[in-house]
Amino acid sequence: MKILLSKLVFTSFLVILLFGCSKNILVENPPNVISSESLYQNLAGFESGLNGLYSLARFSRWQSEKLENVLNGVDNMCSNYGRSQIFYNWGTTNSPTDKDLKETFEWLYETINAANTIINRADGEQIDWTGGSLDGLENKNRVVAEARAIRGWAYRRLTYSWGDVPLTLTESLGSSIKTNWVRTPVAEIRKQIILDYSFAQQYVPIEGSLQGRLTKGAVQTYLAEMYLTINKPDSALFWANKVINEPKYKLVTSRYGVKKSEPGVPFMDMFIEGNQNREQGNTEALWVVQFELNTIGGSGNQMSRAVTGNYNQITINKIRPLQYTYDRGGRGKSYFTPTKWWIDSYESQDERASNFALRKYFILRNAVGNAPYPADVLPSTSYKYGDTIKCVWNNDITRTHAQLPDWPYSRKGEGTDPNNMLADFSWADQVYVRLADTYLLKAEAQFKLGDLAGAATTINVIRVRSKANPVTAAKINIDFILDERSRELFLEEERRFTLLRTHKWFERTKLYNHNGGDLISRRDTLFPIPQSVIDANLTEVMPQNPGW
Repeated sequence: MKILLSKLVFTSFLVILLFGCSKNILVENPPNVISSESLYQNLAGFESGLNGLYSLARFSRWQSEKLENVLNGVDNMCSNYGRSQIFYNWGTTNSPTDKDLKETFEWLYETINAANTIINRADGEQIDWTGGSLDGLENKNRVVAEARAIRGWAYRRLTYSWGDVPLTLTESLGSSIKTNWVRTPVAEIRKQIILDYSFAQQYVPIEGSLQGRLTKGAVQTYLAEMYLTINKPDSALFWANKVINEPKYKLVTSRYGVKKSEPGVPFMDMFIEGNQNREQGNTEALWVVQFELNTIGGSGNQMSRAVTGNYNQITINKIRPLQYTYDRGGRGKSYFTPTKWWIDSYESQDERASNFALRKYFILRNAVGNAPYPADVLPSTSYKYGDTIKCVWNNDITRTHAQLPDWPYSRKGEGTDPNNMLADFSWADQVYVRLADTYLLKAEAQFKLGDLAGAATTINVIRVRSKANPVTAAKINIDFILDERSRELFLEEERRFTLLRTHKWFERTKLYNHNGGDLISRRDTLFPIPQSVIDANLTEVMPQNPGW
């Protein structure tokens, strides 16, 4: 028999949802019911807990709303679709009652509580840590390290998005409801993030403990980024070099993988389904988020639907010629899409802007060319199969010039159910952190330390790989570094966070984003604390962010 929560404690229940999954108090504890007490008794139980923790972290690349919170409303991405979301409207749409912000805030604290549970329970007595090739202490340290890395990652997202937020390092239970949470200063939380990352990098292995888990290189890359955030570039440089100098982490500079014999470029091989993971040859990957079609426990992501263009709506002579195919990314919605500035920021020979990476045109194909999908429809007798339909980006996307089916789109997010071109989800794994990011963080640290020549040399390792012209030291400044990050890491980098930590979000979004960015205000630098969180804090006033 479960003890039910009454309406009188509904607001307290919200706090449980925010700061962890509530624990049902049972009169009986049947042996078939998994609880924290029964699960965390041995290494296998803790591995199951880690699987659940990574499943929560996977949401960051799963749902279009969570993707949009970090990718859209920035200099290089805007909406190409009429939507009600903040990043299209801003103003009163960005409010404490926004459901997407509420769900994101709750999800991050659920993730933190799952991590805290593993960390706290690992200190229990009589746990059997034996198993695998490591000894018991090594197994324990590795499990705790992965949990602490994910906890630091979640607080990283919270502080960039909301500033001061409650800091909790203990497991929250239904029996320990708090209604007096206080907002911890960002500086204090970031000290804890660095402590978590510093511990984690000691014990997280160079190769992830399982496919889809963090590598040591990913943790050290996050550590370098956090030191840049708190303006300690010397420490950032130290940790970036740790990753770059690890022999097992190498930039991809030649063709590999499942489409090696087909036309393409090395840069895009990393994002082809079947190539994304280190086990599949991607030596550059540091963390790859896993998705799986038709598998128990698997799930899809909305990346492809959100970023792939709505090319099926291109109309010529009142005919829509282009059919949905797997190669084109299935059914795209273009919820968020590159800005004109981003498309134009590439040199013509840069392989990161080739049609293999950035969809700029389509080839009309017959049934054989599109197989197993239908043949494209020829718009008139003047067209034939093999002809090109070009995308158009002559003018910026604006309020009056939007919902453009022939707008270019990044192909990094392509992937869908090959048997269902109308599927809402993609099952392609997502490259989340890779070595190129580490190089660019290193260049930023060198720039901050006044070593412009060194920064140029580091950036040129990235540029030369894609046949972009080398940059000179004279051109190195923070805006060039941000430009290069945009060119290299589009759809991977959580762009809003990068611009916030470099204090460039407002300036650059205003300058380059003309469909939503023109509506932002300084207030929007931080999101509002969800009203449900404020209301649930019954015995302590939780202040709102300025402007709401």
